[in-house]
Amino acid sequence: MNIKDITQQVVTLSLECGAFIKKEAESFDYEDVELKGKNDLVSYVDKEAEKMMVEKLKKILPEAGFITEEGTEKESDTEYKWIIDPLDGTTNFIHGLPIYSTSIALTRDTEIVSGVVFDIGRDDCFHAYQGGGAYCNGKPIRVSKLPTLGDSLLATGFPYYDFDRMPEYQSILNELMQNAHGLRRLGSAAIDLVYVGLGRYEGYFEYNLNPWDIAAGALIVEEAGGTVTDFSGGDNYLFGREILAANTIHAEMLAIIKKHW
Repeated sequence: MNIKDITQQVVTLSLECGAFIKKEAESFDYEDVELKGKNDLVSYVDKEAEKMMVEKLKKILPEAGFITEEGTEKESDTEYKWIIDPLDGTTNFIHGLPIYSTSIALTRDTEIVSGVVFDIGRDDCFHAYQGGGAYCNGKPIRVSKLPTLGDSLLATGFPYYDFDRMPEYQSILNELMQNAHGLRRLGSAAIDLVYVGLGRYEGYFEYNLNPWDIAAGALIVEEAGGTVTDFSGGDNYLFGREILAANTIHAEMLAIIKKHW
């Protein structure tokens, strides 16, 4: 199996899906929004983009199963699985904020072997494959060289349900805000992760996440020279619903998170 070739095919597919989403954004109406749960929004754009992805990914690797956000394909017990988010940042999309992306990853068992994130608003396509490095629009990328938390710009996300752990989370925010250049919240985990890989952020952390939010971006960070863990410093970030991704400040951020979480 040629993972590099498969990844390039997924890059092409991501650009096609991104073009569809961008076109639909021009005429999207809030009346087309559906509610999956409290503050959990979905639109026909998410669903149609996912159908497009599934149909074409089946042709790229017929033996692979799927884990999808919108459930257009049932999960199956296969060695290879596509983990896809057709529109990461749906709330931004619905409100006309141009910060959203597509995210497609391929796993072998629980190991991520390929990942592609298309930052639609900026027309930047990020990709990585295991052992092959990370790229933005075909050019190699690396994490930031800034060495300390005090030099750093960080990113996070805010929960839209399950607020039980907000006191601990706010304690982390409080300490990080006082010890870094700033803390940002864009609303797309996939974009946050690739921005760590590109060096725009030094670190990113969030909880209450799903595999489709982070799978592709996590590989891109690792292949760009960064470190990705869960909040305990372990490797259960793909299905453990919490992630910390950073350059060399990972240890500093992890110590603060562990203290409060």
